[in-house]
Amino acid sequence: MQQNRWNMCFGKTAVAAMALMISAGAGAIPPSAAMLSNACAGCHGTQGASAGPAVPSLAGQSKEAIVDAMNKFKSGERPSSIMGRLAKGYTETDFIAMGTFFASQKIHLTQQALDQKRIAKGAALQEANCSRCHIEDGKEGKDDTPAMASQWLPYLQMQMALYLENKRKMPEKMAEKVKPLSVEDLESLLHFYASVK
Repeated sequence: MQQNRWNMCFGKTAVAAMALMISAGAGAIPPSAAMLSNACAGCHGTQGASAGPAVPSLAGQSKEAIVDAMNKFKSGERPSSIMGRLAKGYTETDFIAMGTFFASQKIHLTQQALDQKRIAKGAALQEANCSRCHIEDGKEGKDDTPAMASQWLPYLQMQMALYLENKRKMPEKMAEKVKPLSVEDLESLLHFYASVK
């Protein structure tokens, strides 16, 4: 008899505790865009200003470019070392919040040694070939096109190599423009983008 009362009391307590835990979880405030984006700082720098030449700055990228990249990492469409694994831990809502946060940051201006002759040649190539999507010398991107201005040259070179080796799918419009260009032309374009302030 006493055992039954104990079981009933314990059962009611357990049910009440579970209800409390569920209601506390339901009322929890979701993480802010800044909180979500802080997780990126270890590699991409505080507020998306990368200090490492192999890692892109996210500051100043469009929301669409961030969301598109994260979805492609998550699906495996875009090759990565760790981004694919990390992206699987986030939702579409998280991607939108991160994209909004990074889009509101000022473009990070890098200081790097670049070839002035290549920069001059790249400027002309940009205007003739890339300016319809990489707007204002790459400071902005049309739709989901990433901003290229002042990105680290080694990062840009790595991404171009992935495109040329067919390890990363090149957008159709980009492929049309890139195909006629020489390796030297492409290198000049990358020096130009890396130089833009």
